Amino acid sequence: MLRRTPSSSPLVCHDHVIRREFRPALLLSLLAALLLSLIPGGGTAVAHGSVVDPASRNYGCWLRWGSDFQNPAMAQQDPMCWQAWQADPNAMWNWNGLYRNGSRGNFQAVVPDGQLCSGGRTEGGRYNSLDTVGAWRTTDVGSNFTVRLYDQASHGADYFLVYVSRQGYDPTTRPLRWSDLQLVARTGRYAPGQNYAINVNTSGMTGRHVVYTVWQASHMDQTYFLCSDVNFR
Repeated sequence: MLRRTPSSSPLVCHDHVIRREFRPALLLSLLAALLLSLIPGGGTAVAHGSVVDPASRNYGCWLRWGSDFQNPAMAQQDPMCWQAWQADPNAMWNWNGLYRNGSRGNFQAVVPDGQLCSGGRTEGGRYNSLDTVGAWRTTDVGSNFTVRLYDQASHGADYFLVYVSRQGYDPTTRPLRWSDLQLVARTGRYAPGQNYAINVNTSGMTGRHVVYTVWQASHMDQTYFLCSDVNFR
């Protein structure tokens, strides 16, 4: 389970903020992306972004294991990340590249049921392992929480859509479908920046759920589809 550290002063002004505890991880991500771009066959290191709190599945795997991704202990300690690293390590090294171009807002047409966490098997299937059913590590949240997204390339956003899986859906037993989701937040535009915050208000949620964030970038018709696993306290 991801642990929260005490909140501190924001890194940026305005209301699109990210807490200071993410600064080391984000600096490391920039370094990792640079190093990856220098490794032949290591995949394409492209600066885009992802949800960092509650961490998206592949960002969480990278955060916990990026410096120790060959450790066999992961198989017992974090089995969902283990299977993801074994399937395609680039899904974690490129945690900031899970997007589709040209969706035209017709998300259910381009992202079929059962493939929501991979964005419809985008990027040649690189992210397929994120659809795997199982006990992904969760982040504890309350009924009111904040989704924080790091936009490494400062794309901005036309809008964000945040969904939470319905009470009764169990992500450990079956893949996520659109009908499993309920919309809990829709935002307006965000000017280009790097740190965005979306306040989410829910009621009646208990136990394990999936937070599904759709980020419509503003620089072109580019859409990010991001699964984060949470536990409502």
